[in-house]
Amino acid sequence: MSTLQIGLAIAGGVVLAGVVAHSTWTSRKNKPRQADPLPQDKAVEPGYDADQGLSFDAVPFDEARREPDAPSSLAPSYETRGNPDPVTDIARSMMEEAAAHAQRIPDEAEMARIAESKVAAGRTAHLATQAPAATGLPQPEKRPALDALIDVIAAVEIDTPVSGDAALAAMPTTRRVGSKLFSVEGLNTESGLWEHPRNGQRYSAFQSGVQLANRTGPLNEIEFSEFVTKTQAFADSLNAAPEFPDMLEEVSRARELDHFASAHDAQLSFTLKATKAAWSPGYVHQNAARLGFIAGVLPGRMVVPAPTLGMPPILGLTLDSQAAMSEDPTQSAIYELTLSLDVPQVDRKEEPYARMIQTAYELARVMDGAISDDNGQPLSETAIGAIARDLLALYDTLDARDLSAGSAQARRLFS
Repeated sequence: MSTLQIGLAIAGGVVLAGVVAHSTWTSRKNKPRQADPLPQDKAVEPGYDADQGLSFDAVPFDEARREPDAPSSLAPSYETRGNPDPVTDIARSMMEEAAAHAQRIPDEAEMARIAESKVAAGRTAHLATQAPAATGLPQPEKRPALDALIDVIAAVEIDTPVSGDAALAAMPTTRRVGSKLFSVEGLNTESGLWEHPRNGQRYSAFQSGVQLANRTGPLNEIEFSEFVTKTQAFADSLNAAPEFPDMLEEVSRARELDHFASAHDAQLSFTLKATKAAWSPGYVHQNAARLGFIAGVLPGRMVVPAPTLGMPPILGLTLDSQAAMSEDPTQSAIYELTLSLDVPQVDRKEEPYARMIQTAYELARVMDGAISDDNGQPLSETAIGAIARDLLALYDTLDARDLSAGSAQARRLFS
């Protein structure tokens, strides 16, 4: 073999080695980041870390579909480890002002004015009487009572008290009128409170109601007619006499309420995009769990649960559902996440916007991501401050309308 052939062979070997090395380096670079393994001495149980709180290292995401019903005390605080980004101070200072506003105690004149307006509107609500569970954790409130602010209410008069068993038997098979919630309440003869009929109780009067509006639109004439039909059938079963409000007035009121709700509905979202390597579902779960997220019901969704069981989550985090349900999640590549906040559903005292900002920046920091708003623009201090000011005005407007964010009425209207 000549010197030339030997040289060519060596050069070819060097080039081949370089191609293999570059291919290996590229493959490793493009491989989705994986979650850090759990130390054996800290694996208390699948899905839970004694130090970090909830974790998803030991539970595949498609097997950990849990609604946010775990006690919030098990989840870590949204406060990040280390120093938070200064940008979040803008939102936090403005949200602290909002929290202070929400905690104001109205004077006697204001309380009297509110009481009179509620009486004039015919509000019929009752207080929850269930004792707290043995765990001592906040319990989910009962389903909201009929409220003249957001419901059409028809009185159903009876001559003699009726048992709850008979009332339940007379209930319509469906509890919806079109896309609106239909409800029946009875006046309990013992407690004197309006409540949903229960077995073993007796009721001296009834009232039915249908929601005036929700995110699908206002109550229309067809839905009002269906409401009348359902109520009449219920009354006939109990030999009762219903009294209905004027249809045109109620439909007009529904349109006005829907117009207000449409103008004051807010659902914020930020997008977090990978700037370097893609993320695996396990990597996302692990980092999100450290900030208090747990798995939701739908695949590809995580939530920060509310302090009260059964309440809407404070924040939502959405990733590609196909990647979350992949047979081999370690090979699934996720390039972006969506962090969301449904403003009317969350009490302003929870400081959801400040938590959203801080969560977004912390995830971007630890996962090498870039944050943008729902229009695809990079998130700036100016935008953060502008959104915070708009939210303060929105909270005040909802409060003035007796539809405070996170209240039972607001959660029903903005649903």
